Amino acid sequence: MTQRRMPVLEPVSEPELPSDGRDSRHAPSEALGRLQLLWENRHPLFRFAGWGLVVFTIISFLIPAKYDSVTQLMPPDNENAGTAILAAINGKGGEMLSGYASNLLGIKTSGALFVGILRSRTVQDSLVNKFDLRKAYWVRRWEDARNELEQRTSIVEDRKSGIIIVKVRDRSPERAREMAQAYVDQLNIAVSTLSTSSARREREFLETRLRAVKQDLDAAAEDFSQFASKNTAIDITEQGKAMVGAAARLQGELIASEAHVQGLEQIYSSNNPRVRAAQANINELRRQLNKLDSAGTGAGTPTDNDSPFPSIRQLPLLGVTYYDLYRRIKIQEAVYETLTKQYELAKVQEAKEIPTVKVLDIPNYPERRASPPRIFIICFGTFISLALGCAWILGQGMWYQAGPQDARRMFAGQIIEGAQHDRHALRARWIALRQRVKGFPQEENRDQV
Repeated sequence: MTQRRMPVLEPVSEPELPSDGRDSRHAPSEALGRLQLLWENRHPLFRFAGWGLVVFTIISFLIPAKYDSVTQLMPPDNENAGTAILAAINGKGGEMLSGYASNLLGIKTSGALFVGILRSRTVQDSLVNKFDLRKAYWVRRWEDARNELEQRTSIVEDRKSGIIIVKVRDRSPERAREMAQAYVDQLNIAVSTLSTSSARREREFLETRLRAVKQDLDAAAEDFSQFASKNTAIDITEQGKAMVGAAARLQGELIASEAHVQGLEQIYSSNNPRVRAAQANINELRRQLNKLDSAGTGAGTPTDNDSPFPSIRQLPLLGVTYYDLYRRIKIQEAVYETLTKQYELAKVQEAKEIPTVKVLDIPNYPERRASPPRIFIICFGTFISLALGCAWILGQGMWYQAGPQDARRMFAGQIIEGAQHDRHALRARWIALRQRVKGFPQEENRDQV
């Protein structure tokens, strides 16, 4: 089989150069020679391009497909003078002037705040933990997972409209949509948790006070119930009225009975049954009066001190403690009721002041892949292969065109010979090292023998 000879560029005779040292015909002749060389070797060029087409087509299909899920958010309306100024500047001067004015005035817009929250480490860690992105991205460190997530996420704010665009790219279209929705959810959580409004501070203060007042109210109610149960003090006022009325009634009956007995004693003797019955009635009335007067005080007989209710003499002493405990309960109840109303109002005000996230477009389910651009990869790879083929053919033609005494060819030959010599030397050292390693066990066995 005959070897195809590479055509040699014929040297072109150099005419005399003009006074400026340039030759206007040498460059076109050299370019024409190179084009002729490439044309004569067009079949190898076609093979280069064909192999590049095949290789880069395979590479483009081996690259995993990725999908983009996009959601758009609308920040809340900012009703302040600074935002009105920015809106007026934006309408007259454009987006660039609005950005400069915002930086100069130091105005913090909700859109910029939301973008900063979405790019925060807290939100990224939540997504990494929720979707186990360290395993999905084949990384071990949290920092690497956050960096990979940041590279696959695009969060931008349109200064003109204020709309925030969140784009998440992932190999799975379902996970891309879920991650975009997770960004929205984490933004809501972060905004509600990290709010620094006055209504939030008031609500937190009221929550603390409500817990303390509730504990005080429970303690006062417990003390009051223990006191009332121990002393049978249900209602001191009503109990006092009832006991005074009962004592007055008994005293009246006692006086009437004593007068009746005195009348009977003038007619009958003391052993008369009617006199004895009236005397027994007087003794019972006196016992009831003594019971009302000295119940629970230790006075009287033991059988008279078993009354479950306090005596009349005890009512003033019990009333002081009773009304003190009762007043504590009423005060704590009033404070608790007032704080509860203020707490509910603070919650409503906080809900008004917290900037809520308005979703303009929910995260979509990507139906088409976003990457890789296979047609571009194939075309670019084919072009690179064709360019490499042209460079190879032109370089080979220049190599054959140069004579043996050419300095460039001699230098290239020295490089090739040096590389071959180094390769043979490394191979010899490797063989000697292997033989030495293999000879160590044999020498040890000989020493043992």
